[in-house]
Amino acid sequence: MSTGELLGIEPVELKFPFELKKQISCSLQLFNKTDNYVAFKVKTTNPKKYCVRPNAGVVLPRSTCDVIVTMQAQKEAPPDMQCKDKFLLQSVKASDGITPKDITTEMFNKEAGHEVEECKLRVVYVSPPQPPSPVPEGSEEGSSPRVSLSENGNMNGSEFSNAARSFGERIESQEKTLEAKAIISKLTEEKNNALQQSNKLRRELDLLRREGNKNRGGVSFMFVIFVGLLGMVLGYLMKKT
Repeated sequence: MSTGELLGIEPVELKFPFELKKQISCSLQLFNKTDNYVAFKVKTTNPKKYCVRPNAGVVLPRSTCDVIVTMQAQKEAPPDMQCKDKFLLQSVKASDGITPKDITTEMFNKEAGHEVEECKLRVVYVSPPQPPSPVPEGSEEGSSPRVSLSENGNMNGSEFSNAARSFGERIESQEKTLEAKAIISKLTEEKNNALQQSNKLRRELDLLRREGNKNRGGVSFMFVIFVGLLGMVLGYLMKKT
């Protein structure tokens, strides 16, 4: 910020992002450093080229004021992008309650004994911001490979080879993925079948065990009956003898 006693000015240069045949604007901010009303006026060495709004005004105590400077559209660029235009900001202390309508040229007349503070501002042309470079086709993830064509519509040999190789690798990768999925599905099915067979064998084994227990119980009972009958027969025979 400029270090004037009355007004601070930011920026200290008028920077225009120069473009041909285009109207361009930049802004200045004036800050009243005092507890008094301050009147200001803006002059330029090339008034037909620039429009200043406001070109004169009042900044209240400890307040700010914005000034917009607009450069008319230019048909050609200056040599080496250097500009010789200058601006002059004049400021004076003013009476309390003054309005922009009350400002006169006489207030900025040094010969009349007025204390006029002046600040010179130069004009600087800067290069306009460059647009972002476009994203090359086919660079996005997941997009299919695309082949560029030469100006006559024919495909470049190396580009065709690269595209074909990329496409072949992608197809091979997809085939491997499908094959892996098929193997996993087959293994899962075989695992389920094995579990079913295991459960079936377990049930059959339990059934055989239960039947075996029943058979063993029946043989013992019949054996007891047979022994009893045999004892009765032997006893009967012994009595008869």
